Amino acid sequence: MKASDRAYASLRDDIVEWRLPPGTVLGEVEQAERLGVSRTPLREALARLAADGLASAQKGRGVVVSDISLARIDELFELREALEAKAAALAAQRGDRARFAGLRDRLASAAALLSDDDPQRHEYYALVTELDDEIDTAAANSYLGQALGALRVHLARVRRLAKDDALRLRAAAVEHAAIAGAIADGNAHLAAAATTVHLHNSLRHITNHAHAGPAGRPHREVSHD
Repeated sequence: MKASDRAYASLRDDIVEWRLPPGTVLGEVEQAERLGVSRTPLREALARLAADGLASAQKGRGVVVSDISLARIDELFELREALEAKAAALAAQRGDRARFAGLRDRLASAAALLSDDDPQRHEYYALVTELDDEIDTAAANSYLGQALGALRVHLARVRRLAKDDALRLRAAAVEHAAIAGAIADGNAHLAAAATTVHLHNSLRHITNHAHAGPAGRPHREVSHD
């Protein structure tokens, strides 16, 4: 892997996981030393982060990690609804029904995984990721898949904004099961509608629990919606 690719991947992960929170200055000397690369590949990595919307150049400060405001979250979910509802509808038309029926059954029983035990929650998170991957594959649209991949980088940051509580996780499991079930039944309209319901509930949960700091920087965690 090229040095610039390594630096980009490390910085992106640190931003997504909030190890580098919004407003952090990404100084070239400091980050180059931390990541063990020269300044040229680091500049390339910073340019890619800016293109992704994860960082921006600010006069007098250099490159900083981008803020997330509730207004931008609304915009993200508008795009998310358009893309994910379409992907679910295409998956219902093109996907392996038996595979999605299996996911429906596993998600329907996922409440047993959703206790206060973090390792158990990770199993549920992995199951939701599996559903997302299956939908992307079944939709069989490379442009849609690329757009969803870029969007999910930002959504991963959003999932740190509200309280991660078992009640919402259990409700989300039921919603995911409904999406998988509609796809398993080959019902494109219902798959899109179930996706829309889930996303509306997810957005409401985030906006009800997000808390912004003095610079508009939310700082609490959110469930895997």
